[in-house]
Amino acid sequence: MLAAAPAGADGDWQKVGGDARSGVSGLAYEGRTEDGTGVHVLAVHDNKRSGRPRLSRITHREGSDGIAPLTWDGAEPVDLEAIEAIPGMPGEYLALVGRGIVYRLKVTGSTATVVEYAPLPAIGEGDDFESFALVAQNGKLAALWADRGAGADRPATLYAAPLTFASWGQPLFGAVTRRAFRAVYPTDGGRRHISDISVTGSGRIIVSSAADAGDEGPFDSAVSDVGRVTVSEAGRVRVTLAAPATVLGTFPQYKAEAVECLPGSAEVLLGTDDENFGGYVRSMSFCGS
Repeated sequence: MLAAAPAGADGDWQKVGGDARSGVSGLAYEGRTEDGTGVHVLAVHDNKRSGRPRLSRITHREGSDGIAPLTWDGAEPVDLEAIEAIPGMPGEYLALVGRGIVYRLKVTGSTATVVEYAPLPAIGEGDDFESFALVAQNGKLAALWADRGAGADRPATLYAAPLTFASWGQPLFGAVTRRAFRAVYPTDGGRRHISDISVTGSGRIIVSSAADAGDEGPFDSAVSDVGRVTVSEAGRVRVTLAAPATVLGTFPQYKAEAVECLPGSAEVLLGTDDENFGGYVRSMSFCGS
């Protein structure tokens, strides 16, 4: 179901990178700026060659964005696609690569140190991951992630599981549930049904979907409200998908691969990986209860 909100209702796209090495594949909220006029977020880049940037800090304000690379200290990942702050653990994050390895990071100043890493559970044949989100409810923690899917013949598979950590820092996943999801938009035959996930404070699941015809585009993407997630006091995770999803905004000519609902706000920060054209970010009001 297409909503009426136009893509340009809030802030404009602001450029944060000029080439294929600087696209934004995922975003994680760090905090507000000291003056309260902007936000700091961490951005992952899906670079595969050694020595290329993996992680940057973006300071986003309407009309102005600053970006600074962070030093990666530890085993170097290949193809980072998503990153999420760990609730209740300041300065700690989980970052995901396309083939399903999760890196636990501790960020101090301009350095991100690898604490531990582990594979996702229940990886299916051909799975290619671009999304990861965490939700904290009733004192429990759960993770959501998805195989992105490909066109009409392969919907996305949305996975969910309880999450805890071993004493040495390794992520530990509980029983996994799966749901199939097909994006309403884009309608391109090669669309990626889920390119990122974020969860609002009330448990709404917000996803981006994207189409990519090659390094020079054309691109197309959308952000949709696809359902809800709850975590019980016993740690049981339940995902309920809407049929159909509600498209909140469409973004022709941009490939949105990052969606991050900002805590305590209706605001979402979107990021693009537009291949040879670099990366852009913008804010929208998609995350209200």
